Amino acid sequence: MALLHQRSSATCLALLAVCSLSAVPASAQPYPLEIEHALGTTVLSEKPERIATVAWANHEVPLALGVVPVGFAAANFGDDNGNGLLPWVETRLEELNATPPALFDEGDGIDFEAVAASQPDVILAAYSGLSQADYTTLSQIAPVVAYPEGPWATDWRDMIQLNSQGMGMAEEGQALIEQLEAHIADTAANHPDLAGKTAMFVTHLDPTNLGRISFYTDNDARVRFFHDLGLASPEVVKQNSTPGKFAGEISSELIDELNDVDILVTYGGQPLIEQLNAHPLTSRLPVVENGAIVTLGNTPLGTAANPTPLSISWLLDDYADLLSDAARKSHN
Repeated sequence: MALLHQRSSATCLALLAVCSLSAVPASAQPYPLEIEHALGTTVLSEKPERIATVAWANHEVPLALGVVPVGFAAANFGDDNGNGLLPWVETRLEELNATPPALFDEGDGIDFEAVAASQPDVILAAYSGLSQADYTTLSQIAPVVAYPEGPWATDWRDMIQLNSQGMGMAEEGQALIEQLEAHIADTAANHPDLAGKTAMFVTHLDPTNLGRISFYTDNDARVRFFHDLGLASPEVVKQNSTPGKFAGEISSELIDELNDVDILVTYGGQPLIEQLNAHPLTSRLPVVENGAIVTLGNTPLGTAANPTPLSISWLLDDYADLLSDAARKSHN
């Protein structure tokens, strides 16, 4: 993680540009405001002042726009010091001279009592897995901005767009999107090895059972991020990317259908790579033979595949370096 920390100063400079967004005057948002999403229509009678968020990373939108939420979910992955905050969130709170607000423990699902205790005017959940029952219960506390299509299907652009709209800061949200898109484009240009290579993001592999391989489709935020960086999807991913489908599966007996995969990304470590090389079927894959595999652990960098408003500036270069190293090992 040394490289990640060495880049923290450069990250702070990038975040300063994000910080300035909160100072940009925007035209007044008319109220009442209606926001349509997959679980209903949310009506806000006035601009909310007390903002709470639930689920993964929604709090990064208000923080990026200079607003400290009254409460948000504690990090349950990638937290390297056990304080419930990812490093870029800690840095942003320090920049805003703010102490950490209430952190909701979502180990067993939404902590409705804790959310209610934060007394929010709005609850942001554009990237989440809320059920209809969750939404109904949260809506008894405050208006809720849920996901636009399906649970855990929102990409980082839509997360910013919907959550900033729920804050009454849609114009600032759009400016943030454009700024991050420029950063991603610059990073892709600085990593030409990625252009046109195919990448597959495999879901959590079980080294003891490699009989079937599950993977994310083009509808998943992780794969969309591949495309942002200039990578393409192999044929099996394209074929499984029908509307509303976020993951696919293939039997290892059909392993030859994965021969056009240049880069494989998954969660795990060296033991998993060793298992892939030892398995009689997966070991035949060109991507395995070439060692063009990126493994992501339970660390801050391990969250890079699923980009969020603050983590992009912090992790993007490191993640692109890992992908580029794998791309150079590919012989396709």
